[in-house]
Amino acid sequence: MKSSPLNYTLELMNERSCEIFRRIVESYLHDGDPVGSRNLSRSLSQSLSPATIRNVMSDLERLGLIYAPHISAGRMPTQSGLRFFIDAFMEISDLSPEERKSIEMQVHAAGSSQTVEQFLIEASQILSALSHGAGLVLTIKAEGLLKHIEFVQLDFRRALVVLVTQNGDVENRIIELPSGVTQIQLTEASNYLNTHIQGYNLNDARLEITHMRDQIRMELNELSRQLVEAGLAAWDSTNNDQPVRLIVHGRANLLKDIHAEQDLKRLRNLFNDLETRDSMIQLLDLVETGHGVRIFIGSENKLFSLSGSSLVVSPYRDAEQRVIGALGVIGPTRLNYARIVPMVDYTAQLISQLLR
Repeated sequence: MKSSPLNYTLELMNERSCEIFRRIVESYLHDGDPVGSRNLSRSLSQSLSPATIRNVMSDLERLGLIYAPHISAGRMPTQSGLRFFIDAFMEISDLSPEERKSIEMQVHAAGSSQTVEQFLIEASQILSALSHGAGLVLTIKAEGLLKHIEFVQLDFRRALVVLVTQNGDVENRIIELPSGVTQIQLTEASNYLNTHIQGYNLNDARLEITHMRDQIRMELNELSRQLVEAGLAAWDSTNNDQPVRLIVHGRANLLKDIHAEQDLKRLRNLFNDLETRDSMIQLLDLVETGHGVRIFIGSENKLFSLSGSSLVVSPYRDAEQRVIGALGVIGPTRLNYARIVPMVDYTAQLISQLLR
């Protein structure tokens, strides 16, 4: 059986090269600086000369695990090296009872907020404070049960669609009208929808109208039928105006410990990405296929690939175990993964419980 890339790399490394590699990564995660052979020789468990260490470092470079950022500088892990370290060596320690209690108290206190949105804002603040990074929460707007829908003609090509849910929320969207539509047809479409969609959420209402399509053709003329379908499609989650909200707290934490101009460039790219609303739904694509916490390093992270940042993210779910959002921590690639992973995981579990 063919070895996996992880096992193959491990087979090429002996105990000495494993220890040197681990020390280089741990030093980088601690202070962000490259480490040289002389400093390594003083910290290793076995006595090795700087020359021997340099030979091992050359081997690790050939494996693509470390690199020298400058001539005559020490070594730092590559993105592949960080991924290899996380998969092969990193030990995730569970949270202490005191840490769990602290997170529980903060999340439950936030859970007393008047709105879900305020609760999630406070959740992002909790993650930011705990991780000393930027706490990130993505939420899909909850779909309430429908009460009323109405079409109001604005001009000969556009209409305002007014949607009212049973809890009193009101949303307005503008749709393009087929040629020749009259206000009478708009009223007919409104009446038809109000007869059939009450008590459904939008997704279920769309399914119901789809099932009734043949009946719609019989009961309504073609223009009114198009309006019925367009009125519901205005809220379709596949369009460009997705009901997704990204909450980020603690951006100032990302400005700490900046070492070079490249760090500033990374942050500028990251902040630009955070402002790109159209990309936010990709976060759910990243986490929806997996369970628990996922770690994305640099270009592995589709959403923030240009900034070279790392993302530790976990989904939170509703009572039916459907993914309804994601939360996590974003920051430089030298995040304290071993500490942040259990923190994000436990916070996501608590939020899922409270939102149910």
